[in-house]
Amino acid sequence: GFFVPANESRAGAIAVIPARYASTRLPAKALADIGGMPMVARVLARARLAERVGRVVVAPDDERIRAAAAAIGEVVMTSALHTSGSDRVAEVAAASDCEIIVNVQGDLPLLDPRWIDLLVERMTTDPAIGMSTVAVPVRSREELLDPNAVKVVCDSSGRALYFSRAPIPYHRDDPDGFGGTLHHVGLYAYRRATLLRFAALPPTRLEQTEKLEQLRALENGIGIGVVVIDDRPPL
Repeated sequence: GFFVPANESRAGAIAVIPARYASTRLPAKALADIGGMPMVARVLARARLAERVGRVVVAPDDERIRAAAAAIGEVVMTSALHTSGSDRVAEVAAASDCEIIVNVQGDLPLLDPRWIDLLVERMTTDPAIGMSTVAVPVRSREELLDPNAVKVVCDSSGRALYFSRAPIPYHRDDPDGFGGTLHHVGLYAYRRATLLRFAALPPTRLEQTEKLEQLRALENGIGIGVVVIDDRPPL
């Protein structure tokens, strides 16, 4: 079967949901009501359905988010000074002895928990990578050209070569084509040591140019395995 026995698969992997109150585009987004539940609680409930993580932790910076999440699950308060979700996840990882940490975005209330399992699976089967992430096929030219839909190009072993807001790769013989182009979904799994190293690195040139944090990993030689799923990006 796909999953290893539960006592093995659930040991050493945790999922962390970073939740910031002062969201720039939508303040208090983590507390937005979705069908009678705060968004952060919806994400927590979905992540807890994953079979390959032993714990799911919400990592907020605000008491209001802590209270909403604590009603149904585990919470670890983190510093309000962090500038990114990965920094918040790294704070949780630093105090844990887990081997693999999955960073679950706090605004994915319809996340398929199997995606979390696939990320953990990739980490356990490819020891040469320090991180793994998800991509889905680009399905329209509008999506190809949308700078908010980040594209990723992989090598023959399924490891990321580059991420960009630009439409890559360029189809020279079919400029309007997008077959085989991948839309990156910002869900990550890290080895603990990799995450702590990544969080300590300064922002890099390409990261600052594209405004894509994952380029910091590539620029510092950290291999990123890409799990391609034939689906659409989660809402």
